[in-house]
Parts: sequence; structure tokens; C-alpha cells
Amino acid sequence: MSGRANGRGGAAVGLLIELDGVEAASVIYLRLWSDGPDGQAMLWSDLSRTLGRDRGRRTLQAFEQLCNLCARHGRRPLMRHAVECKCLGADEACFANFIACAATGAQEDAMLIATLLVRADIAPQITSLATDFGLGLRCMHPAAPRDLEMSRPEAATLH
Repeated sequence: MSGRANGRGGAAVGLLIELDGVEAASVIYLRLWSDGPDGQAMLWSDLSRTLGRDRGRRTLQAFEQLCNLCARHGRRPLMRHAVECKCLGADEACFANFIACAATGAQEDAMLIATLLVRADIAPQITSLATDFGLGLRCMHPAAPRDLEMSRPEAATLH
């Protein structure tokens, strides 16, 4: 997934702090994943620390497959803000809502949102992955992703 906070999906629609734990984690992890190897290593470290190696690995694999499918079959690239940004972009809000719906068993809503992200034939697959990823996030302490965000050395409110 690529793109920064410009374009139609990058418009700020809220603040990251307004999201619940699963939603905030999904946005922060999307940002970290999109930042490349260093961000992905931070993501793995956080998941393995909070979920244990096995559950963390399964959660990471679901997220990796989800991101890869969204990148390959997305309707357009998802726009995102920088990891340390406090704003919540429109695409990020959609992604967070998608993960939260999938994680709480609202499968019809999750499938509908999935069709906004990817082609309709890919929607069931990413919904299943979002469920697996979201359930992993629900097992975590909700503050962990916010702590991770604050631990970045270059933390600033940039877009």
C-alpha cells in the first residue's frame, strides 16, 4: 500500500486518539507496514511482544496478506498519513472501520467496506484476513499501539 496524505483519500477526517484500540492499532500498523522494513520490524516486535511469537506470527501473516491483496487488487492506492501524525485520513478511517467490523463479527458490513477497498471478487478473501488480524488485535492491550507510536525517535505531527 502506498501513498501519503494527499489526494482524495488522505483528507483528515478526525484524530487517531478518537479511535478505539483495534481501530487505532490497525491504522498505526498500516502506517508502519507502509513505511518499509524498519516499520515492519517494529510491527513484528510489537505483535510478538504482546501476543507471543506464535499468535503474533499468525496475526502478522494475516496482515501481510491483507496488505498485499489490497495493494495488488485495490481500487486505488490507500492514502495514509505519516506514522507519527495525529490526524486520521479518510482511507485510514475506512480501513480501521473495516478491521473493526471484521473483528467484531459484523461480516456483512465488513464485506461491504471491503468492496470499497478492492475488487468485489477479492472482498471475501480480505474480509477473512481482516477477521484474523482484528481478532489478534482484540487480544492485545489497547494501549500498546499508541505506546509504539510515541516510541518512534522522530515523532512529530507531520503529514
